[in-house]
Amino acid sequence: MTAVDALGRIAEIQSTLVQLRTPSTDRSAAGAQATLSTFATSLASALGATDAAPAGATGSDIVADAKKYLGVPYVFGGTDSSGMDCSGLVQRVFKDLGIDVPRLVSGQAKLGTEVPSLAEARPGDLIVTGGGEHILIYAGDHKVIHAPREGKNVSLVEAYMDDSEIDTIRRVLPSAGTASPAALSGLGPLAGVASAVSDSSALQSALFALLAGGRS
Repeated sequence: MTAVDALGRIAEIQSTLVQLRTPSTDRSAAGAQATLSTFATSLASALGATDAAPAGATGSDIVADAKKYLGVPYVFGGTDSSGMDCSGLVQRVFKDLGIDVPRLVSGQAKLGTEVPSLAEARPGDLIVTGGGEHILIYAGDHKVIHAPREGKNVSLVEAYMDDSEIDTIRRVLPSAGTASPAALSGLGPLAGVASAVSDSSALQSALFALLAGGRS
């Protein structure tokens, strides 16, 4: 990004912040979130983002797609319906949704934004356990979908772990009905925009951090 482009982005950010801070009787909170999501996505595109999720994809879509693979046998290194391991399942599900993610748990554990606890997990969140050796998909209702180990199949089971056994929980796509650009995981500070929707000062910091990171 050139200095001229940076100045243009600053003007856009300031204009949007003014709109979000100005009381309006005909704009709901949901409308403000939609405005923010559209703006953030446009900014990401201008900065060269190439790994955004398809429009409308949500955490619930991750769960629905993962359920298609229930019963598939565990195969170390596998990534398709003939057999898959834990990270292979995650990669396959995201690929079905048109999203490229790393092949190994070590890379998948860095996607999206971190969720503080299992109690705050939402459908589609990724749960990493075993010192970074295993990854599961949270399915909601305290259940998870995963490819356990040799001799087992991809299964939907009760979430058997507690927070002390979890290395990280990652939210890559928003929940259904939530406007969030968190799926743009490769853009670092942009992920913070999702959590700053209701805090205009935090929003400003997040967007300016993104801008600074893309300036050349």
